[in-house]
Amino acid sequence: MIELRLPERAEPLRLLCLGAHSDDIEIGCGGTVLKIVRDHPGVECDWVVFSAAGARRKEALAGAGSFLKGAARRTVVLRSFRDGYFPAVGAGIKDVFEALKKKVRPDLIFTHHRADLHQDHRLIAELTWNTFRDHVILEYEIPKYDGDLATPNVYVPVEAAAVKAKIRHIRESFPSQAGNGWFSEETFRAVLRLRGIESNSPTGYAEGFHGRKLRLF
Repeated sequence: MIELRLPERAEPLRLLCLGAHSDDIEIGCGGTVLKIVRDHPGVECDWVVFSAAGARRKEALAGAGSFLKGAARRTVVLRSFRDGYFPAVGAGIKDVFEALKKKVRPDLIFTHHRADLHQDHRLIAELTWNTFRDHVILEYEIPKYDGDLATPNVYVPVEAAAVKAKIRHIRESFPSQAGNGWFSEETFRAVLRLRGIESNSPTGYAEGFHGRKLRLF
């Protein structure tokens, strides 16, 4: 296992977090975001959710607020594209990406896994790579009925306190999901523990990502 760390730098670290739906970013990379905000107090983050309408808009704002508390700057963009129909409205979503490209210069991007079986997730991943050609992109994973979890090749250890905070923030921020069988502390902790085992994490927990292109040195 090769260990790499974010380099020390004078400029603030800039993140771009992309999620198809309210709660995707939090579930996929919430522990890592908490770690980055803690370790890089000057971090700046652009947080974009493409389907956050009605009550889900309020939940998306609550989630972003909880996970980005302590960030030097946070810009939360919420759109209302119809859940489940992203491929049918792809042109409008592509326009959002084109606008982002002109406004943000992220050092690190978190997005969906390109092989995700949910069509909305998959389109966001594809457009991320279409739009940002010279950036570090890490694709997070979302557990679901489809059973599409693969083997990550990038891992971020998550401390026990951050594990508890991630789970607490998700459960408090997204009450509309409480009736779903997958929405439970056991689900979120199990994925973190499994990735911790795979990466021999010193904390016992980790989040897994797919890093398709990384340029070193």
